[in-house]
Amino acid sequence: MNFQLIEKIEIPLLMGKNKDVRITITLECTNCPQNQLKRYPGISRYTTQKNRRNTPNRLELKKFCSHCYMHTIHKEIKK
Repeated sequence: MNFQLIEKIEIPLLMGKNKDVRITITLECTNCPQNQLKRYPGISRYTTQKNRRNTPNRLELKKFCSHCYMHTIHKEIKK
């Protein structure tokens, strides 16, 4: 157990360990790569967090795409 010395009084440091259950993921529009508009090039991406234990498979949400100007399906991508 780690101890910290403050005015000659030993206080145990009880801190939780990070188990990385929540991870940061990137969601990417599935419609943008298919849509070849040269007017606004780019792909809509969102960052969010997911719980690895509750959702082990890839996350898929319907979000607003600023390049397509509509709500489209955004899928989780690898980093």
